[in-house]
Order: sequence, then C-alpha cells, then structure tokens
Amino acid sequence: MALAIAVPGVGYMLVRRFLSGYDAAPIAATYGSVSAVTFITAVQYLDNRGLPYGGHMAAAMALMESPAIVMAVVLANLVRQRERAGGGQASGDPQDAPIGRVLHESLTDGAQLLLLGAMIVGILTGESGRVAMQPFAGDLFKGMLAFFLLDMGLLAARNMGQLRGKSPWLLAYAIGGPIVHAGSALLLALALGMPAGNAALLMVLAASASYIAVPAVIRQAIPEANPSLYFGMSLGLTFPFNILVGIPIYVFAAQHLLP
Repeated sequence: MALAIAVPGVGYMLVRRFLSGYDAAPIAATYGSVSAVTFITAVQYLDNRGLPYGGHMAAAMALMESPAIVMAVVLANLVRQRERAGGGQASGDPQDAPIGRVLHESLTDGAQLLLLGAMIVGILTGESGRVAMQPFAGDLFKGMLAFFLLDMGLLAARNMGQLRGKSPWLLAYAIGGPIVHAGSALLLALALGMPAGNAALLMVLAASASYIAVPAVIRQAIPEANPSLYFGMSLGLTFPFNILVGIPIYVFAAQHLLP
C-alpha cells in the first residue's frame, strides 16, 4: 500500500514538469497501479524455476490496484479547481468526479471483483475446490496465457505509433520508471526480510503498469487526458519490457540479495 501511494505521488511530480496536470495524473495512476497479466506471467516464471512464493501476494496485487486511481482523480480535480480560480475553464468544462464514485468504480472493476471473488471462493472451498478447478486453472493455464500474451503483443504494436513525436522523457520514464520502482520494492523487501519469491513478486507489482483498470476509470473521470499517452506507454513500452527483460532481472536480483 505504501508503494501504491508513493509511486504515483513521485511519478506525478516528475511527469508534471513536461506535461499538463490532466495528462500527468493518468500516467502517474498507470504506473502506480498494477498489471495482473504481468503478475501472472511472473508467477509462472517462478513456478518454472521452482522458486516458492506466498499465495497472499495475489491479495497484495488487489490492494495495490486502486490507490493510484483515486489519487489521479483527486489531482485532476485540483487542477480543475486551480483553473476555475484563475478564471480559466477546463477542456469541455467537465464536472469534478466525486470521490465516492471514484472509489466505487475503482473497487468494483470487473477484474478486481473477479480476483477478490476467486480468493473468497478458494478460502471457502479449500483443497477440494483446488482439485476441482485444477483442469482449468492449472492444466489449461499455460496455453491461455500464451494466447493472451500474443494478443497483448498485437495491441502493443498498434499503440507504439501513438508515441511518435512525443517527448523523449516520456519514453525514458516508460522504461526507467519501472526499474526505479522495482528497486524501491527491493529495498522495502530487504528491510522487511521477505523471502526471495515474495520479494520478486513485489518488485514485479511495483514495476508493472496498468492498461486495463486505469484506462477504464480514467476515460470517464478525466476526459481531458490523452489516452494515447498513458495507454501507449504502458502497453507499447512498459509491458513488453517487463515481460521480456524486467521479470528475469527482478527475479535474479531477489534471488541473489534475499534468502
């Protein structure tokens, strides 16, 4: 939760130097939130290498998804208030998004509810439930993940063009930001004495960027933002970087620095 608040806060201050508040807030939310697909890929990576980890890290993923979204909408509302106080008008004169509605949309997102519901079902059904779901959640998982990653690759390729002509600092943040965020998670894991597997997953969560939950909320709550920026950066650059390069680096660092 501390990472989920610190990452978007620092990210907003950095990106705000060369973008408007309406674009800086969604980018901060994107990189402060998490990617479930990146997390699942990291779990499969750990399984393939026999590195143990705690099942509670899935709950950590659910908890880390929403704080950045709420922060982004609050920051955008502050920008609108400053514009009105200065006599300016926000683009399209949108209404401030009530915090209650933002919280509701963030916490009741389809993927969020599915994850929380699955954990509750798992707690209630125990070992018998795991055995019953093994053919779907175990045997078919690798194949479904492979097809999903191929589809994400196509989406990433289509969104790369939207970043053409943008500030080079955005491209640097899309790659450098996740590395710094993962490093912060590693320092936290070292301070807490976390096992290597849990630390690696925490690094993956901190380094990942949302391209499902954040756009779904931001598109409604901050219509002034340019979707090609936060969506193109997260899906076109950060997602493939983490899948191809980031996860192996994070796991390697965790294994060599933690027990």
